[in-house]
Amino acid sequence: MTPDITAFFDEATNTISYLLRDPESTACAVIDSVLDFDYASGRTDTRSADAIVAFIRENQLTLEWVLETHVHADHLSAAPYIQQELGGKIGIGDRITVVQHTFGKVFNEGTQFQRDGSQFDQLFAEGDTFQIGALTGRVLHTPGHTPACLTYVIGDAAFVGDTLFMPDFGTARCDFPGGSAADLFDSVQKILSLPDDTRIFVGHDYMAPGREEYAWETTVGAQKALNIHVGAGRSRADFVALREARDATLAMPRLIIPSLQVNMRAGRMPEPDDNGISYLKVPLNGL
Repeated sequence: MTPDITAFFDEATNTISYLLRDPESTACAVIDSVLDFDYASGRTDTRSADAIVAFIRENQLTLEWVLETHVHADHLSAAPYIQQELGGKIGIGDRITVVQHTFGKVFNEGTQFQRDGSQFDQLFAEGDTFQIGALTGRVLHTPGHTPACLTYVIGDAAFVGDTLFMPDFGTARCDFPGGSAADLFDSVQKILSLPDDTRIFVGHDYMAPGREEYAWETTVGAQKALNIHVGAGRSRADFVALREARDATLAMPRLIIPSLQVNMRAGRMPEPDDNGISYLKVPLNGL
């Protein structure tokens, strides 16, 4: 089946959120939503999420899932806000517990922070399936960028998060704690084993040099042939060397510190202090 897909591009973080609809019913899902955040003032805003909420309401859709491909390091998730407005279950990969243990230590979280994934409604493992109306979604565990990355295959569409970018931009970095270039190569091969005409929807686009417009949809066949990091039969060893050399030159994402603390909590802020205000920590020399 071919789901109806509407993309919402957030230029501030180069993130694409997706609204996926079952063409035979009102059932829909949101994938990788964005909560707007101004780091300088510490203020959040829901304008990006509100655009998705308004679309769902205007089209009289029923939200069944609010899905995360992974714990994002470059934007805050709006999953709990969207759930509050429209319902649905928040889902992520079951290896979220690995991420929570890793960054629970980095941010020196106390015992109140549960590291069992219980902040999410559904933890998905390799091969799990779920329904969006008449559509069946299938889960691929695709680690490398993070240990908990998933690809959701729904009908003829695959939502790959940060594992793959557009063919002219390559693949995700693997230098965060728990990342692995070798694991990423293996995960990409799993995605590229899907039928060539499978539509691939990427989590970010940074407009590669020579391109004048943002883009976020490609195909398995195009990735096999043209991806500058893994296409044209590049070997595992060559990819690992290329990816690790490139990662060594990259700066940390601008919003990594707030993003990790919020997203490992399923998009919720840390527990408020005695004055009713939530605070984020900055671990000096910790990342």
